[in-house]
Amino acid sequence: MAMLALKPPMGWNAWNTFCWNINDALIRETADKMVDDGYLEAGYNILVIDDCWMANKRDENGNLVPDPVKFPNGIKAVADYVHSKELKFGIYEDAGTLTCAGLPGSYGNERKDAELFASWGVDFLKYDGCYLTPGANTENLYRRMGQALRETGRDIIFSACIGHDGVWTWMKRTGAHMWRLTGDIFDSWESIDKVGFGAVGIEAYAGPGGWNDPDMLVVGLFGKGWVGEIGKGSTITEYRTHFALWAMLNAPLMLGNDLRIATPEIKEILLNKDLIAINQDDAGIPASRIPGYADVLAKPLADGRIAFGLFNRHPESKHMALSWDYCGWEVTDRIELYDAIEHKSLGEFVGSTTFRIASHDCKIVIGKRV
Repeated sequence: MAMLALKPPMGWNAWNTFCWNINDALIRETADKMVDDGYLEAGYNILVIDDCWMANKRDENGNLVPDPVKFPNGIKAVADYVHSKELKFGIYEDAGTLTCAGLPGSYGNERKDAELFASWGVDFLKYDGCYLTPGANTENLYRRMGQALRETGRDIIFSACIGHDGVWTWMKRTGAHMWRLTGDIFDSWESIDKVGFGAVGIEAYAGPGGWNDPDMLVVGLFGKGWVGEIGKGSTITEYRTHFALWAMLNAPLMLGNDLRIATPEIKEILLNKDLIAINQDDAGIPASRIPGYADVLAKPLADGRIAFGLFNRHPESKHMALSWDYCGWEVTDRIELYDAIEHKSLGEFVGSTTFRIASHDCKIVIGKRV
């Protein structure tokens, strides 16, 4: 089997917008948009069906059954279509007796379900943590599915979605390739800020083969859909900052908006090649806070450059200083800065520089010693 998730996974997941309102046609249309609108070319190569894809009971042989109304041709037919678009196909299950939506969970059926998923051509499993059996060892529940997936002989990325405090300290040893850090994100600045900056300080646990996951992106929801309606919506500026922070954190980039109606402004954010390149950099080193500089992050890149993120989390604009001391360079070094959002050179600087940044906005620059 191949080494998986050497870089943060990128793709699309149905939950944030569609929740239980999923069906065969929607998945096929989304696969088409991922290819036609340049998402696949940009690196988004996984399409994931989340909860609510199955019937409320297993069949007489104990196998999971796709909802016959939503998926009348079964899941394999959908997976085959997704694969025909050169995309990978993902699905959802739960380590408990039930999924979060109350459908059959995998508890006690891990091997059977893993074999079924492999037979359908599943490449990615999002594995939730609702309705866990009282007294069960949570780590062992995830270890059981991780082992079952490996035994299928198929390369399946294992996305652990439990969000318990401290999960980042142990989840990789279950075989997971990414692990949720918190409960669900919502479409609001308060949620983006809390979830995103909650991942700052635990970056030492993430790297090639295993990534901290502060949850799926809410960019472009605009208060619509399940997660959008709960959060009430965010601004274009806040969405841009959201995406930039996830890129700096080496977080998996899993889209959650309706790609069929994405606006040009949202596409510009999601298809920003400079930010995606930071996220997918070969070094796989997540950003960390620069000592002494609140909300300023530094991310070493494989080619010797350093990406810096200055994030204004406050309700008013402010000046924010950037210094590369503590980052491996000398304070006297001359550094050329490139703006990864504006896609332009900012010139050369010695020691430090200052930017004025609007409320909830950010500045992402890449520095190169000259």
